[in-house]
This record gives sequence, C-alpha cells and structure tokens, in this order.
Amino acid sequence: MTDFTMTTDADGVATILWDTVGKSMNVMTLEAWDDLDALVDQVLADDAIKGAIITSGKPGSFAGGMDLNVIAKMKEMAGDNPAKGLFDGIMNAHRIMRKIERAGMDPKTNKGSKPIAAALPGTALGIGLEIPLSCHRIFAADNPKAKIGLPEILVGIFPGAGGTTRLSRKLGAMGASPLLLEGKLNDPVKAKAAGVVDEVVPADELLSAAKAWVLSEPNIVKPWDEKAYKMPGGAPYHPAGFMTFVGASAMVNGKTQGVYPAAKALLSAVYEGAMVPFDTAIKIEARWFTNVLMNPSSSAMIRSLFINKEALEKGANRPDAADQRVQKVGVIGAGMMGAGISLVSALAGIEVVLIDSTQEAADKGKSYTTAHLDKGMARKKVTQEKKDAVLGLINATTDYDALKGCDLIVEAVFEDVGVKADVTAKVQAVTGPDCIFATNTSTLPITELAKASTDAEKFIGIHFFSPVDKMLLVEIIKGKQTGDVAVAKALDFVRQIRKTPIVVNDERFFYANRCIIPYINEGIRMVKEGVAPALIENAAKLLGMPLGPLQLVDETSVDLGVKIAKATRAAMGDAYPDGEVDEVLFWMFDEKRLGRKSNEGFYSYDDKGKRGGLWEGLAAQYPVADDQPDLITVQHRLMFAQTLEAVRALEENVLEDIREGDVGAILGWGFAPWSGGPFSWLDMIGAPYAAERCDALTAEFGERFKTPDLLREMAAKNQEFYKRFGTAAKAA
Repeated sequence: MTDFTMTTDADGVATILWDTVGKSMNVMTLEAWDDLDALVDQVLADDAIKGAIITSGKPGSFAGGMDLNVIAKMKEMAGDNPAKGLFDGIMNAHRIMRKIERAGMDPKTNKGSKPIAAALPGTALGIGLEIPLSCHRIFAADNPKAKIGLPEILVGIFPGAGGTTRLSRKLGAMGASPLLLEGKLNDPVKAKAAGVVDEVVPADELLSAAKAWVLSEPNIVKPWDEKAYKMPGGAPYHPAGFMTFVGASAMVNGKTQGVYPAAKALLSAVYEGAMVPFDTAIKIEARWFTNVLMNPSSSAMIRSLFINKEALEKGANRPDAADQRVQKVGVIGAGMMGAGISLVSALAGIEVVLIDSTQEAADKGKSYTTAHLDKGMARKKVTQEKKDAVLGLINATTDYDALKGCDLIVEAVFEDVGVKADVTAKVQAVTGPDCIFATNTSTLPITELAKASTDAEKFIGIHFFSPVDKMLLVEIIKGKQTGDVAVAKALDFVRQIRKTPIVVNDERFFYANRCIIPYINEGIRMVKEGVAPALIENAAKLLGMPLGPLQLVDETSVDLGVKIAKATRAAMGDAYPDGEVDEVLFWMFDEKRLGRKSNEGFYSYDDKGKRGGLWEGLAAQYPVADDQPDLITVQHRLMFAQTLEAVRALEENVLEDIREGDVGAILGWGFAPWSGGPFSWLDMIGAPYAAERCDALTAEFGERFKTPDLLREMAAKNQEFYKRFGTAAKAA
C-alpha cells in the first residue's frame, strides 16, 4: 500500500489522494515523497489528463506535517556527513514541489502547463500547507475546526520545504511574519483573509469547486515566476522593504534574546532569498534549514516538544490497566484551582460536581466557566448552544451526596493536612469503593495525605499549575502505596482535558517545585550579595527563561514564598539551607510588598497593576556592590540551581523517565525551551564540563552546587543522559 494514490475521471481531471497508511492524520515520509513524485510525473506525461487535484483521504484534515523521525533517518543515511544528507533530502522535496508548481511549463514562455489545485478538507499544518502552496490554487473547506498554518517555529525549526520562501513572496515579509515567526494558526476563513488560501467553499462542494477551476483553463504562473514580479511591501533593497527588515530583525532579537536559532535562520532565509531568483531562494532556504537541523538546540526542542511530549500524551508510561476515562468528576473547593479544574473538565464533556462550603462560593467557582465561555462567544468561538451544554455539565453545590456516582475526585482545598484529611473523610463516606481520590497539592507529601484515606491504593496526587486552563502541564504524584489503577485513571483524565502529564514519585516538592524553588532562591540570594537586580533578571531572560526569579516571586506572591520557607524550615530543622534567602523574603513580607497582588514587590506597579521597573527601595536595604559578577557566572548559578535538582530527582527515583524531566521543565515553569530541558542541556554542554563547572561553583558559592554522584559518574565515563536513560537505551 502507498500513501498517495490517483484516479482520473471522464473529464480528464486526476485526483491524487493522500492517505497515510495506519495514521489518523496524514504525515509525510521519505517513501511518500517518491509516491507523490511518480504520480505528478504521470499527470504531466499523460495527454488525456487536463489537470489534477491533490486532496486527503482523512476526514476533516489534509495533513499534520512532516514525520519528524524522517529527519533523523536522513541524518543516519548520510553517514559521516549528516548535513549533506539533510540538504539533499530537503532539495529533493523542493524538486518535487517545484515540479508541481511549474507543472511542465516552458521555462522561457511559461506556456504548456497543467493546473494543479489543492483541496483541503480541514487542518493543514507544516508540509501539509507547503505542498498546497506549491499548487496553483488552494481550496479549503469551510470547516471552523480546521487549523491552517506553519507552526514549525514552536518546536525549534522553521518551514524549510518552501513555506518560508513561498509565503513571504506571496504575502510580503510583513504579511507573512505572524505565520512564520509566531507559528500563528488560522481557521479557513481567516486563512483566506490573510491571503494564505485562495478560496473557502462548503465542505460538500470542495472537490467540485476545485475541479471546475482545473477545467477553466486558468493562468497558473506564480507571481514570482513572472518577469515583472516585485515582493509585496518591498524587497530589502527597496526603501519600504529595508525598514521592514530592520524592524523585523529588532523584533526577533527582542523576543528571542538571540537564544532561538530557528527564528534568526528564518529571517536570514527570507532576507537573503528576497534578493535572488526563486530557485536560488529555495536553495538558500534549504541551507538555512539544514543549519538549524544540525544545531543541537533544534534537535533537543524537536525531541522534547514534539516526540517526547507526544509520547507522554499518548500514555508512554501508563500502567497496564483497563480504560479509565472519567465519566463524572467531583471537584472539592471552588477557588481558583477548583474553578479551573471544573472548567477544563466540562469543556472535555465530563460531568462535574463542584463543591464548596457555601453555595455562594460554589456558584462563584462555576462563574469562572461562565466568564470563559462569554469571552469565547464575544470572539465568535463559542455558540450559545455550546455555552449552555458546558454549563449544564457543572453542578455547583454544597451537598456531598451529589458526589455519588463519581469515578474520580479532585480535591483542591486549602494547603493544610488537617483540612484535606477532613474533606477526604467526607468524600469517602459518600463515594463508592472504586472511586479514585486525587489531591491537588504543590507541596504536601502524598503518602502522608493518603493516611486519611480508606484505601491508599486509590489515593494519588494531581498537581495542576495555575491558571489551570492555560498551563499545559499536570504533575501526577504516586504515593508509596498508590496503585496502578489510580495512576491510569489520572493519566486518562489528563488526556481527556488535553494536558500533558508527567508521573513522579512522592518526595518533598515533587519535581517541578523542587527545581523552580532553587532558581528563585538563587536570584534572591544574589540580591543579598549585592548583585544588581537588573543583571539577575536580564541574565535569566538571556537564558530564555520567561521570567526572571524576582519577577517570578512577584507573580506567585511573596507571602506564598514565606509560607513555603517556614514549612520547609520546620521539616528540615538544622539542615535547612536557605536562611540567607529568608532574610530578604521575610523583610519584603514585613514591608507588605507581596508582589503583584499588592501592587508592590521587587518591581514597582502603577495603580492599575501595570508592572514598571525594579523597585528602587531594594537597593537601600541591599546595596548594589561596586564589583559585579560577569554575565556567565550569574547565568550558570541560575541554570545549575535548577538542573542539579533535576539530576537529583532522577538519582532519587522521583523521576523515572528523563523525558518527563525535560518536558515537565519546559511546560511547567518555562525552563529555557531552546535547550530541550535540563537533561538535554547537560547533554549539550557535556557531563565532564558540567561536573567541572559545578566544582568551581561549589568552591565559590557553596554546597548547593555540589556535583551529584550520578553526574560525577557520567562525567568520568563521558556519558550522555539520553544515551544512558533514553528509551532506546532502555530497550537495549
């Protein structure tokens, strides 16, 4: 069986059907390129064929993009010269799409060609849009659920199969920039408005409309193949175009801080390609694409944000248990977390019982969903029927008896062992023996909380990140006695609400918080030492962190930090290592500078809550030293503070899979996405250098940077984490 097949009707119109074998959505493989190439040759050679339509055999979608595992194959096939293998593979794809685009026309006269249309039943992403862009007209079904665009930049690469060159020449650099540099996706109507597709037609008229156009003897020469072609908005050497490219360069560097190679490479491909003929431009694009693919950052991002993320979402570490999809969930506590959990559950079609101590509080929790849906209606993304259906799934009440029939409970009450124990008892007095009880906590030990349960095997931790509806990660925590069914239930629930799960074992702060707290603490510790706060914050941003440690404290609130510090000190006693941090944090608390919630924190805020610059009063209490450390030292302190905790979590079996460590770090707290996560970063810099650098940091700043035994051992053997602990290593 082949992925591409062709039929020709009585009117001489060929339909090339893309239907990837064994996949729910079309993805491009090396073999499929050969199939497509052969069929295009057949269309152009057969005089009885007047033109062709390329469409999909998958209902509601055209294609999801390139199978990124193909890139690894291309590297391997090239042996000692992987860059050549990649470049040759990319140029082969360009050759096939250029063949579609030129369609047999005479190179001098642009005559004698056959029209080829693309008919998109739905979603068209990546190569699934690049192939249509090489066709002569793009028809899209009026499918509001469809997403059309080039999201490659979001996983560390850029559209390298002609999408960058064709889209920038079709729309101009300015018009193409949201689609290329931000990976913006549009529904068909908006895609037409943006100039990406040419026609939007009713779904049942898609093929007939495309066929009518093919038979209309249209002019199919692309604008960039005409002698008089001028780039919309101006090429770089045009006054208007010059200003566009100057602005684009500044914008890209401002947003990426120079740490994302794909964005710079994309801009370079557009800039250089705009000054040469099209065939040279696509060769330039291929060279920049190869350059990006050879960059370890891109490989790491692809692995973590695409391959590993997808594997975890599909249940890579799910226990062997029967289907545990949730039918009815009870959410205890209607505050911010409980309200968010109710929202995402109802949006997934799950019946929700939302309980709080008063009806007013329960109703307020449900109103969070109402407000979310109202915003969707204002943007015409949600219908009244959809709103009524979702709200109809949420029963906001004070009555615990309403929990009867629930197969999952998610408790999201105050972070107090006694309060949670009381709620657990109340819930389990009503629910059946098969109901799984999950506690949403960020700090409290699951094994300890499970003591209040009648069945510790059915007790599990589910740590949502705030705000629940926007954050992609969910941390599932196994207590010492948590059983496989509870883990499977939690994983299936997370899949239902379209989040990415990681599964970790029960230790203080689990995984995400044990890594992010040292990052915050290191930033605060440097303030006390006299390091300029602006240097700390900017060093973090130049690492690709979304927020500097001081801004992160402001966003999460100083009083929360104080609460965590007091609880940790009480638990650790004399072993508590962060007294210097507490001095700064507690002083801020006493000054009532609690962060964004009080409009006063490490940063200053105006009356409307808009963040300004760093608070000048901080320097009065903690003066800035005359001698400042170099940027790399500050960055390494911030980076290793997090990364070493990730290694310790693996060493202590809190993490069972390094894929979860990398994906969880990026999605959970924004760990330098360009790096692919802490373990990918360590593989980039090498274990020997990491151990050497940690020794230097330990000598200068203290035992918190001590090289973990695992990293020391790997340094001695010059090992890589993904070669030692990756799935391939485990299989071997």
